[in-house]
Amino acid sequence: MSDILDRILATKRTEVAAARAAVPEAGLRAQARDTAPTRDFTGSLRGRIAAGHAAVIAEIKKASPSKGVIREDFRPAEIAASYQAGGAACLSVLTDREYFKGAPEFLQAARAACGLPVLRKDFMVDPYQILEARAMGADAILLIVAALSLAQMQEMEGLARELGMAVLVESHDAAELDLALQLETPLIGVNNRNLRTFEVSLQTTIDQLARIPADRIVITESGILGADDVARMRGHGVNAFLVGEAFMRADDPGAALGALFG
Repeated sequence: MSDILDRILATKRTEVAAARAAVPEAGLRAQARDTAPTRDFTGSLRGRIAAGHAAVIAEIKKASPSKGVIREDFRPAEIAASYQAGGAACLSVLTDREYFKGAPEFLQAARAACGLPVLRKDFMVDPYQILEARAMGADAILLIVAALSLAQMQEMEGLARELGMAVLVESHDAAELDLALQLETPLIGVNNRNLRTFEVSLQTTIDQLARIPADRIVITESGILGADDVARMRGHGVNAFLVGEAFMRADDPGAALGALFG
């Protein structure tokens, strides 16, 4: 699994070049502007936290490079409705085809089946993908510090904000966090999974907390598998979570969410 991130990013650049050839940027920008208004992703998280609850971004994910197929019976619309019933604040939907067996159609189906704001979970390497995200209905996008320069992130954040979308910026270590904090977004994700080795440690989030200003929302990502993990994070003042695999393996993902965070 060593350095799979580099392989994914190379694939993304090829995909973007092909997409741009098929749909020129001007046409895609028009599609993005004609899409239904965004739902308030950041506001949904803040509302749950203000009410004293955990703010859960529940992920819809069929597979991963490290685990293979996670959920054979994969019905994004049913999963989205289940998550809403289980108390999710927002959704995250994988749209990467090559490595996660995702698709834009999954995001569209999930968003249509519920009232939750939806994050496009993918590997952004080009502003073109931000336009794609809005055109497919996404309310938020993910920027991964390990994949981008500060200038690239600032450009993409600016475009996302112009289109009314929230931005979740994801870091893994102190150096990446320093770059993440230079963006305007209040949503600071700390990925407990090293994207170059896919090893997971919840200590990754805990180690970064002292560096993150109080006006940002810390979202711990990956490795939240049981009630002890949730209690450990909330004990450190972390009240926002991005969780996928633990729910995707359950018969009823929304019921699993309610049981874990209820």
